[in-house]
Amino acid sequence: MPGIDDLAERLTTYLNDRQVAQVRRAYKFAAAAHQGQYRLSGEPYVTHPLAAAHILADMHMDHHCLIGALLHDVIEDTAVSKADLKKKFGATVADLVDGVSKLGRLEGGSAEQQQAENFMKMILAMSRDIRVILVKLADRLHNMRTLGVLDAKKRRRIARETLEIYAPIAQRLGINDMRMEFEDLGFHAMYPMRAERLTAALEQARGGRKGLADEIQEAIEHRLERENFAAEVQGREKHLYSIYQKMRYRGLAFKDILDVFAFRICVTQVDECYQALGIMHNLFKPVAGTFKDYIAIPKANGYQSLHTVLIGMHGVPIEVQIRTRAMDDMANFGIAAHWFYKDNRNAAVSTRADEWVRRLLELQQQAGDPLEFIEHVKTDLFPDEVYVFTPQGKIIELPSGATAVDFAYALHTDIGDSTVGCKINNQPAPLSQKLESGQMVEMLRAAKAQPHPGWLDFATTARARIAIRYSLKHRQHEESVALGRRLLNRTLADLNMTVEQLDPQRIEQLLCDGGQQSFDEVLQQIGLGNLVPQAVAKLLVGEAAAGALKTQILSPIVIDSPEGQVVHFGRCCYPIPGDIIRGHLNPERGLVVHREECHNIGRFRNDPAVCVPIAWSAEVSGEFQVELRVEVDMFRGLVAQLATRIANEDASIDNISIEERGATLSVLKLMLRVTDRVHLANIMRRIRLEPYVKTLRRGANS
Repeated sequence: MPGIDDLAERLTTYLNDRQVAQVRRAYKFAAAAHQGQYRLSGEPYVTHPLAAAHILADMHMDHHCLIGALLHDVIEDTAVSKADLKKKFGATVADLVDGVSKLGRLEGGSAEQQQAENFMKMILAMSRDIRVILVKLADRLHNMRTLGVLDAKKRRRIARETLEIYAPIAQRLGINDMRMEFEDLGFHAMYPMRAERLTAALEQARGGRKGLADEIQEAIEHRLERENFAAEVQGREKHLYSIYQKMRYRGLAFKDILDVFAFRICVTQVDECYQALGIMHNLFKPVAGTFKDYIAIPKANGYQSLHTVLIGMHGVPIEVQIRTRAMDDMANFGIAAHWFYKDNRNAAVSTRADEWVRRLLELQQQAGDPLEFIEHVKTDLFPDEVYVFTPQGKIIELPSGATAVDFAYALHTDIGDSTVGCKINNQPAPLSQKLESGQMVEMLRAAKAQPHPGWLDFATTARARIAIRYSLKHRQHEESVALGRRLLNRTLADLNMTVEQLDPQRIEQLLCDGGQQSFDEVLQQIGLGNLVPQAVAKLLVGEAAAGALKTQILSPIVIDSPEGQVVHFGRCCYPIPGDIIRGHLNPERGLVVHREECHNIGRFRNDPAVCVPIAWSAEVSGEFQVELRVEVDMFRGLVAQLATRIANEDASIDNISIEERGATLSVLKLMLRVTDRVHLANIMRRIRLEPYVKTLRRGANS
């Protein structure tokens, strides 16, 4: 294995003598700190940080980053502290090493919790210095190269983590060479038999087609020379994991993937890229719809290139990538190319990386729970992207499969929270519609709008999902506090008191006894059904006054809409405006509304602690779900005919299920949305007129 002398010799090609000497000094310090420590392979432990430094030297990283790589395990595995490093190598190196170091073992924490906590710590360090993640990637790459000494279970765990997190991070930062090695090493460790068989098939196929690949490359080079066009042509092979992914997720056969030869053309200037594209399209026929201009619209990680697929010799598809040499370095080294070039050519790349880390920080602050955060990060690291436009022409990058809701939250959290609809290419469209590159998306907003829980069914980006959940949790808190206040005020009304008139000292004592931080927490627990308002009131007014409190709340709570986080409508009886209703305080769900005749409310009817009087407001807005059961003589087209009748009554259908009762007799279970009992009665009257309808009744449990 190359030693420190080999590393120092390589560094002299781009670092000055003083910087190389500092790297040597760091190596000696690391060797002394790790003295007596060995890897499972039997090698001295210091060979690992030295290998990580060699990886970063390939990327021409600066001396601080190389020193950080050499020392990246000393805080975690030796007696050396961050303060020691700061004193000996400076604050920059100390922060780098601390950012990569894992947290101390959490008491009672699972392995997954520990991983998530460590990742959150690293994200915070990355926000201060992006080189933290580069050191971590180099550390992980060498560990992946030496996985063979570990047992199979540990190999698979590390491989899965690499494929799910570190390879996508390398992709996001544009470090393509590292990403491909992560994927192939991870693939071999995760699925050794699949990798072995695919490798054998690949070698056999490439052996028989080598002549054809050379022939195509010769034809490309000859045409470029004939046009007096200076360019470098490289034939490249698709890496193993990429082939496996396409076979698995696109349902392609092995031979179909191998039929695409890949070539890269590198030129000097940007305008030469487009000239070379014209020459290629003149040489071979382009495949319609396959041209992608990542120069005009770069990928989120800063990647730039022209992509086109051509029909080459013998009808074989050819994938051609055309880029400048600087773009090629960017594609291979990504964010690391920012240090390789001394000018500002890669400033935009650094800005993109900083923006990505900033978004991760936002997710971390909103998610709160480390495990939730890391799951969302995995989702947000998908490499495939779509590029859509705002009405003002701004380009927004989103992962493949993103919807208008994801687009809204990518613009701003406030825009997402106030969204009520969207237009795609100036046409009204559902918020759940998946977006495609090139579309113009306009969000429709309303001042009092709020995120809907149903958005979580189709929102794909971590930013959108966390923002929606955060808003719903905040809304639930506010609504449960408001409901708790109303319930407690109704109880205190027997004493002609309100919550505002309670003795502050008694409130303080209640908080102390219950372990709550604020009175809002008490009100929230009442609203959620976890505390009984009468019991809380007795503690707050004292024994003398408690005798005047009634055991049952008499004044009803008013329901004015179907929306809410702590007011739910029973799925057993589906109450709608006009029904006589009663409320049930359910722990963790809050107030559940039932129809008066519902069987499920019967057992609580005489329990004043959980049964609450409620009533409909004089003005109720929105649509409410209701269930109908229709017994019919079944025939072809009946469902469509029935749906048309219902739609003509201005009602929407959420779901239709069919239960067969005989050769022709069936029961249709219809889930409709109506405004009130009058609306429902009109629909039922219209359905009964149909000759094929035998019986019709409202849903079960009434």
